[in-house]
Amino acid sequence: MESRKDIVTATDLHREFRTPDGKLQVLKGLSLTVKKGEMISITGESGVGKSTLLHLLGGLDKPTKGEVLIDGENLSNKSQDVLARFRNDWVGFIFQFHYLLEDFDALENVMMPLMVAGRSKSEARRKGELLLEQVGLSGRASHLPRQLSGGEQQRVAVARALANEPEIVLADEPSGNLDIGTGGRLHDLLFELNEKNSTAFIIATHNRELAAGCHRELEIVDGKIKS
Repeated sequence: MESRKDIVTATDLHREFRTPDGKLQVLKGLSLTVKKGEMISITGESGVGKSTLLHLLGGLDKPTKGEVLIDGENLSNKSQDVLARFRNDWVGFIFQFHYLLEDFDALENVMMPLMVAGRSKSEARRKGELLLEQVGLSGRASHLPRQLSGGEQQRVAVARALANEPEIVLADEPSGNLDIGTGGRLHDLLFELNEKNSTAFIIATHNRELAAGCHRELEIVDGKIKS
């Protein structure tokens, strides 16, 4: 892992929010580096800023202070349109709530990022079918989200996150809504995909098994990575 290049560099990240009671400081000078193909977990108590950090790393939000570099590209310098294209090409997202499009079947959900990236429908279909096979759902491609179990829906979300072969996948409590057995199978899938694809995974989680299985565990305490 040491010989691989840095794919994510976050430096002196601060993020504060305005509330009726004044400013709420969530991140207070947090810095981290993630190498290509590395799998890290972000842990910490609820409300400590794990989701906020993922939003900053994925360009969904901008820091109050500090910078995020993805493969040397400073996200703060990009317009919203450029950021949207950058996210679609470079970053995959897996959320606790899968956010699948309810009126589209599993295959169509996986095809969506590919279509947004300008791939032809036939190419998107071929890639989507391969990804569903990779996550063990080739037999469920034509099923709508409501026809799938919770674990199956989350597997579709994983396939969708990998559609454009991103360098980084950001996962926010990916097994938070799953039972222990289903969650464990999802964890195994994430480890397998990380090893097979050399995709960097940054996973915010309360799950000790998932956190311990990553290459590194980083804990947020008082707005910073605990040293």
